[in-house]
Amino acid sequence: MTADLPFKLPQFIAGHVWLVGAGPGDPGLLTLHCVNALKQADHILYDALVDHSCLKLAKQGAILEFAGKRGGKPSLKQQEITERMICLAREGKRVLRLKGGDPFVFGRGGEEALALIEAHIPFRVFPGITAGIAGPAYAGIPVTHRSINHSVLFLTGHDADGTVPKSFDWKAISRAAPVLVFYMAMKHIDEIADDLIKGGRKSDEPVMFITHATTSNQRIYKTELGHIKQTIKEHDIEPPTIVVVGKVVSLADKLSPDSVTDELEDELDNRSL
Repeated sequence: MTADLPFKLPQFIAGHVWLVGAGPGDPGLLTLHCVNALKQADHILYDALVDHSCLKLAKQGAILEFAGKRGGKPSLKQQEITERMICLAREGKRVLRLKGGDPFVFGRGGEEALALIEAHIPFRVFPGITAGIAGPAYAGIPVTHRSINHSVLFLTGHDADGTVPKSFDWKAISRAAPVLVFYMAMKHIDEIADDLIKGGRKSDEPVMFITHATTSNQRIYKTELGHIKQTIKEHDIEPPTIVVVGKVVSLADKLSPDSVTDELEDELDNRSL
């Protein structure tokens, strides 16, 4: 695929590490740089949120090593992943650190890059499409819309120790942007919703849960800020889930793929009458 392009992509040099975003799940959202990295890497350390269909693009003989971290499940510690990455590079391997979404958007890519600098390992960073934008788009939610909002705030749902971020000023966050997009928030979403309401958000504000964003398993659940707990219990919603808060959620009634398909089918039916 990459060999047929009218331009050159970078060469993956032995002993180097590439930190690459694999996007939110749909393999069609892989960047050309990601495909190029997969075609050249000797050793691929991939995260839990990397869709396995993407790994089929790896070159023959490449070693695929799971290095995912999922809350509440047995997984490697970040320090172990970083040390593994450095060790492989020192062995002369082309090391691909493949991350779901974007390496620098709640992906700890910054920490890994700093560790590589300290270890004197040459590296490059290639962005990926983050789930906080792609997931809502696939659900029919534009995170910005000039008639509704001109800003959006992306937040993590937990701190480094797994608790709700202690540094958050919930009153300020509630006023900061009309649209809030939360990553990794399911463990504390009840508490987060309460904090937002106490901070000034309305309890009837639209909320959308988007699970397994952009994949064939994507599911969307619309609710209101004050009814989050009941919705989670009713549908047994679990991670990985993006949570969108704001009036733009209501646009999904018209813009979601199912809604658009139904509307077009109705229009075609009416034309045939």
